[in-house]
Amino acid sequence: MPLTMNRDVFITAAITGSGSTQDRSPHVPRSPEQIAASAIDAAKAGAAVVHCHVRDPESGVPSRHLDLYRELTDRIRAADVDVVLNLTAGMGGDIVFGGVESPLPTVAGTDMVGATERVAHVAECLPEICTLDCGTMNFAEADYVMTNTPGMLRAMGQMMTDLGVKPEIEAFDTGHLWFAKQLVAEGILKPDALVQLCMGVPWGAPDDLNTFMAMVNNVPDEWTFSAFGLGRSQMPFVAASVLAGGNVRVGLEDNLMLDKGVLATNAQLVERAHGIIENLGARVIGPAEVREKLGLVKQAPRG
Repeated sequence: MPLTMNRDVFITAAITGSGSTQDRSPHVPRSPEQIAASAIDAAKAGAAVVHCHVRDPESGVPSRHLDLYRELTDRIRAADVDVVLNLTAGMGGDIVFGGVESPLPTVAGTDMVGATERVAHVAECLPEICTLDCGTMNFAEADYVMTNTPGMLRAMGQMMTDLGVKPEIEAFDTGHLWFAKQLVAEGILKPDALVQLCMGVPWGAPDDLNTFMAMVNNVPDEWTFSAFGLGRSQMPFVAASVLAGGNVRVGLEDNLMLDKGVLATNAQLVERAHGIIENLGARVIGPAEVREKLGLVKQAPRG
């Protein structure tokens, strides 16, 4: 299909993620205070959306603790800069098998909880957006599987929709888009869905342009999509996504480097993406326009 460039682009900054990057760069934030400060800096640099996980403030390992999410949300909402808040709901679906000869019982790192618990922080914090990883996949490590069954996704997706929080479909391969379309057909997700195309994550869709365009061509016309590539592919995918009609995601969740040998901050990655977008002749839009475009509702956290 011919390319139709997006002329009004929003930037999502993925602030910290849940990967084991906390000891690879001093710029990867750990505490809610640090994550919020990095998110606010990214917003000031031009990010309309900040996508946030939380970590244990001392060890930096990923966490699902509700109080950490609430502190993070309160700090971002109280900031002097407006930004759309996007919280992960990807935690709680992790299986680490015991090895090829003794896969059961599962071992340390396994974190499997029910749908209500996986969405508890979303119900408490009420961000405009939260993520919905739309499939199960082998995920980089030898015996780790990211687990999201159809039943779990139907339950979580309905909870998100009922809360007035827009799910951002995380599509790591074409089958994830196929199931997301089914969720729309069943009325669990609204027709104007939002999807993030996740490129180059082992072992999902590779980050070559042929695969990327296959993903783009499977996104319905009434949906809004964004995309990212990992590591050195991050900035090339800023350009590729805009040219293909999408929006962009950058940030330390996906890439730690600004240039070879130069560790980045989230704000610097947003500034670099901002320049690429404008040099392509597009315009970077802010949070108010994103809310209007996506039909988002800014709600106060509960209590």
